[in-house]
Amino acid sequence: MCGIVAYNGSRDAYGVIINGLKRLEYRGYDSAGICLVDNDVMLYKQKGKVSDLEKHIGTRPTGGTIGIGHTRWATHGEPNNENAHPHASMNGKFIIIHNGIIENYGHLKTKLERRGYRFESDTDTEILVNLIEYIYQKGNITAEIAVRLALTKVVGAYGIVVICRDEPDTLIAARKGSPLVIGVGEKEYFVASDATPIVEFTNSVIFLNDNDVAIIKKNELSLKTIMNEALEPRIQTLDLDLEEIEKNGFDHFMLKEIFEQPRSIGDTFRGRISADHKSIHLGGLFEVLPRLVKAKRIIIIGCGTSWHAALVGEYLLEEFARISVEVEYASEFRYRNPIIHKDDIIIAISQSGETADTLAAIRLAHEAGAMVLGICNVVGSSIPRETDAGVYTHAGPEIGVASTKAFTAQVTVLTLMAMLLGRERNNITQQRYELLISEMVAVPLKIEKILESNEKIKEISNIFKDATNFLYLGRGYFFPVALEGALKLKEISYIHAEGYPAAEMKHGPIALIDKNMPVVVIAPHDNSYDKVVSNVQEVKARKGIVIAIVTEGDEVIKSMADHVIEIPKASEIVETLLAVIPLQLLAYHIALLRGCNVDQPRNLAKSVTVE
Repeated sequence: MCGIVAYNGSRDAYGVIINGLKRLEYRGYDSAGICLVDNDVMLYKQKGKVSDLEKHIGTRPTGGTIGIGHTRWATHGEPNNENAHPHASMNGKFIIIHNGIIENYGHLKTKLERRGYRFESDTDTEILVNLIEYIYQKGNITAEIAVRLALTKVVGAYGIVVICRDEPDTLIAARKGSPLVIGVGEKEYFVASDATPIVEFTNSVIFLNDNDVAIIKKNELSLKTIMNEALEPRIQTLDLDLEEIEKNGFDHFMLKEIFEQPRSIGDTFRGRISADHKSIHLGGLFEVLPRLVKAKRIIIIGCGTSWHAALVGEYLLEEFARISVEVEYASEFRYRNPIIHKDDIIIAISQSGETADTLAAIRLAHEAGAMVLGICNVVGSSIPRETDAGVYTHAGPEIGVASTKAFTAQVTVLTLMAMLLGRERNNITQQRYELLISEMVAVPLKIEKILESNEKIKEISNIFKDATNFLYLGRGYFFPVALEGALKLKEISYIHAEGYPAAEMKHGPIALIDKNMPVVVIAPHDNSYDKVVSNVQEVKARKGIVIAIVTEGDEVIKSMADHVIEIPKASEIVETLLAVIPLQLLAYHIALLRGCNVDQPRNLAKSVTVE
């Protein structure tokens, strides 16, 4: 979850690292720190954001062309100056930055304390850096060997970059379970948790695999395993533009990403739908399609917003492909001894491709002999490398912590899969297949029309900015949309919100409804419309306040609701993509009106690489 950036070359390392940390701040912003190597080692760290670190450094020395930096999302130890990274070993020989969790830190700490080590922080990272130093001093070995030996004794996940005072021209990076990417320039190297700090300098990168160790000098990079087996670096070309990670005139990344959805959805289906709109081709599934067509059960796993997308996928796949689908939280799936058959298909969904619980669930499914497919946004991340096949979403970088365009891109992929399998299994006619494809192609323009309601949604948001609770209701496809709308509001405005199937309101939540309870009802004109009308009447009978998402031209619910937001008429297979847009804008504007940081909500980080 933390952000790591490091540099070794001829540039001013401070500028590279500070700007890199700002780009990585969506991965954690509890504290930040930097270590620079010039004639001496300079170590600065500060509770708060990267801007607080800059103020703390002020006019202090920041020279040197080698350094490491870190922005933290707290796991072990509260956010404070002592727990901020980088961490130095007791005798000052080593400095480290770390993303991940050392699970056996207690055992290692006890051993080190017996050997005279004392600790200044509450972090597991400080145990690791002192373990490296202890092995180094005891064995009279190189820093690289000390790091590799220390990592053989570690249980857990890590992405680390290490500096040794005795070898100040070298960075040592290693990865297990937490992502690291190395940028390769002209006689310079960059290291980061993801490519966003690197893209402005180079588009040549090396993605480290688990148990890889990189030894990085100014003019030389060598790669090996923890067990000292030499590896040949595989340099890949980044498909990422600097413009994609800038705000481009928007006040916040979240708003930019909401407004990017016509493009991101179009990019996700572009090249996968034929020019005549008669067929769908998912190249990443081509080789496994026969097995997928014959599947009797699909299990979709994900976390957070990806889990909500998976729920939409369940409705779509069962409706159109007529395959039994189960949706599981990855964190629960991996620990409850699930029943997995060898002919099951597991679909893992993750924006980052690095979600720790999802990766562990993938490995569990592989152990059981099932085929695993991935739906992921980040090229080169762990999930695409560990799955048998899959589909990239092509949403582009998502910097706002609260996911928006990643959700709609994931739902787009699942929709394409449902349509394709429905046709391959002869559950839908070619005529209907083509009609549904045309509906998908029309989605970007329909979302553009919804985005024209931004000012109206802002006005509605102003009315409810001081609410303490929200209820979101939807039926069928719109139940997962209700869950996603409630999650967005919780994440960024800190208002308690719950999503429910509309029919379940009578089984408990109706007790909460009064004149102070805003109820968001997602009610496009589908086959459950009349039932939702009854639910709205039940809310109004108890003086509840109704904000309704309805199909353009609706008169029935419009006559009952306090506030109405219209979406264009569309087929049921794509309506979720339209209905979620107003909910994203509602959450954004309410949070903004409450003075919340919409891009960096408290306690959250973008890429959940710890369990």
